[in-house]
Amino acid sequence: MNRLARTAALLFAVVLLASCGARSTTTPAGHPGHTGHAAKATVAAVPLRAGERFVNLTMAEPYTPNPPNGGTDDYRCFLIDPKPASKVFLTGAQFQPQNLDLVHHAIFFRIDPEHAAKAREIDQRTPGQGWTCFGDDGVGDSSWVAHWAPGTSETLLDPRYGYELPPGSRLVMQVHYNLLGVAGKPGTDRSGIRLRVTDQSLRPLETALFQAPVELPCTPQESGPLCDRAAAVKDVGARFGEELKDQVALLAKYCGPSKPGPTQHCDMPVEGTATVHAMAGHMHLLGRAIKVELNPGTPKARTLLDVPEYNFDDQSLRVLPEPVTVSKGDVVRVTCTHDAGLRAQLPQLRKLPPRYVVWGDGTSDEMCLGIAIVTPGAT
Repeated sequence: MNRLARTAALLFAVVLLASCGARSTTTPAGHPGHTGHAAKATVAAVPLRAGERFVNLTMAEPYTPNPPNGGTDDYRCFLIDPKPASKVFLTGAQFQPQNLDLVHHAIFFRIDPEHAAKAREIDQRTPGQGWTCFGDDGVGDSSWVAHWAPGTSETLLDPRYGYELPPGSRLVMQVHYNLLGVAGKPGTDRSGIRLRVTDQSLRPLETALFQAPVELPCTPQESGPLCDRAAAVKDVGARFGEELKDQVALLAKYCGPSKPGPTQHCDMPVEGTATVHAMAGHMHLLGRAIKVELNPGTPKARTLLDVPEYNFDDQSLRVLPEPVTVSKGDVVRVTCTHDAGLRAQLPQLRKLPPRYVVWGDGTSDEMCLGIAIVTPGAT
């Protein structure tokens, strides 16, 4: 299944997977974010609620990042086994990055029992621990059940809801390692996760993703071969695979023609009834603002997420004041603003060749992504 084919219970038309950029260590003038996230790595556990228990999982052994294709970004997937003897529900998760100088995002995918053998086969045939997995988990037919990005901690919803983990299911932990700014040998990482599970039968949660294209030209002060859009798209494909070039084209086709510039948006039709409980926004280091709206420009318009001053180091989930029901015929719009001028100010980026920025998995590329935690059906 390709990057644009995933859906959350067939509720939304097009879905993508997120990646993260590099941690910044200084705050550019006039920009509130990118201040580092090491201080937020250790978060005390919220006490267990009735019927819950913790399950702690860790990578089998330390991993040394090895970015392919001469890049600085390594997306590695690790197969982990929560060993549910019977059906349980995941009600919370806290990723525990062991080496914050290397780790810049993690996504956890549930692999149902009927696909577990395929995941094991991929793992066994790949040298070393885990396998390369730009974009998604490389297995297919999986579901996003947890994620971590800078500023993210365990966000608990109403205890009536949870992600289903049937017996025999596995988790794939996709970790994005980035080596920009890392001097010498990168060192190793052995990250883990603390799951909060219950045997109680709950209403199932899904993760829905909304995206818009990125079409950010070089500034007038910049020049170079990668300031040409075609060359930049070709470079993205060389670093992360030809499929990513297809994704850039498909986003442009699906969302309609857009004039190159700092702000882009995409309208996504809702294809079924769902209830939205929490939202998060994701961009990389050039992000300025992100907004997710329901039915914009109509009497039913409302804002689901509004981050007017995006901070890469605070990508936490925002629980909605009250759940919002969306129905077939509604439209969700995600809008992002990026600033190519930040490239000259950020130490991770200022030494890289200027480029026309499109959607990509690397720190020097960008994304525009709204992440929604939903339950199928109305409340």
